[in-house]
Amino acid sequence: MILLGVNVDHVATIRQARKTIYPSPYEAAVLAIEGGADQITIHLREDRRHIVDDDVSMFRNSIKVPLNLEMAIADEIVDIACTVKPNTCTLVPENRLELTTEGGLDIVTNFKRISAATKKLSDAKIAVSMFIDPELVQVDATIEAGSRIVEFHTGSYCDAADENIRTSELERLQQAVRYAKKKGLKVCAGHGINYENAGLIARALPEVEEYNIGHAIVARAIMVGIQTAVREIKEMLIEG
Repeated sequence: MILLGVNVDHVATIRQARKTIYPSPYEAAVLAIEGGADQITIHLREDRRHIVDDDVSMFRNSIKVPLNLEMAIADEIVDIACTVKPNTCTLVPENRLELTTEGGLDIVTNFKRISAATKKLSDAKIAVSMFIDPELVQVDATIEAGSRIVEFHTGSYCDAADENIRTSELERLQQAVRYAKKKGLKVCAGHGINYENAGLIARALPEVEEYNIGHAIVARAIMVGIQTAVREIKEMLIEG
């Protein structure tokens, strides 16, 4: 069974653009769940450019599906997570100047800090996932750091303009996904997945249990509504 996590950050992006109280990312999440979302994903960034602290508390106390909190390993954010206790925390790299997450977490280079954050979150009874590039060394580091969940960054494949590069990136994803599955990890994927490639990715990566998709769904929802947008992409993943 394929699970779909819907990221509603970009609903909050629209809200924060005018510093209003609308549109509500929480209301969007409720509609996404009605459309078939199995999980809601939000990213509490250090710069609070979209999701803010009050959102995290509201989501944790109110939504009827698991909450996945994407987060940097900054001490402040780790402390908030330990207080709020989402079902899952997905550790991601964060750069103040980036438009969106640009790549996977380098666990090997930042092993000490990531291991410490993972232990603190795990001690708070929160499942920890690592958002990484499809590299076997990062899969091994995920396990060594204490996590049993990995989310592969699919952006290099999804955004590739050249067919040869796309083919190479897909092969890299397939190898890493199979390796992680063999190691006993729960395997997730996300970034850059949209209505053109969702089915293709699902067919190519049958080991993936969960996809987290945000921007494409919110963009589609502008045209057809969020329930329909969620339902459409989930059907593509399942059919794939």
